[in-house]
Amino acid sequence: MNILTGLAHVYGDNIDTDRIIPGKYTKTLDLSHLAAHVLEDLDPTFRERVQPGDILVAGRNFGCGSSREQAPLALKAAGITAVIAHSFARIFFRNGINVGLPLLEIGPHTIENGCQLTVDLVNGRVTDHTTNQTYQATKLPAVMLDILEAGGLVNYLKAHGNY
Repeated sequence: MNILTGLAHVYGDNIDTDRIIPGKYTKTLDLSHLAAHVLEDLDPTFRERVQPGDILVAGRNFGCGSSREQAPLALKAAGITAVIAHSFARIFFRNGINVGLPLLEIGPHTIENGCQLTVDLVNGRVTDHTTNQTYQATKLPAVMLDILEAGGLVNYLKAHGNY
């Protein structure tokens, strides 16, 4: 899981959790139901285009708004293996890591829809093979990498006898 490869789906700044998964669909934790409605208000064609292993790329303040855990769960259930953004709302960042969805912060970039990306979680590098550019992300602490490797916080705690 330390190296992820997929196509980029690129969005802008201030994508809030209601745009990731509308509130009317958050009454369940049925992952297939969440995946069926992910990003539908922001990009109605997303569900038709996304493939397992794809990577979501965003601008500043991704995941702002409510603290609902269903937002990163919906992305993960739809097949997104990582989210790259200039910055994340802090509660979304923690929720993403806690559900096992890798999140990396990079500075300004030229990544476009459909670019082929490789994400190196351990070294914090994002490589755009379409433009041959590499971006240095903020490296995740070792404990966060361990949580991601375990598939999320609950699995991590179970594995370490704390649950």
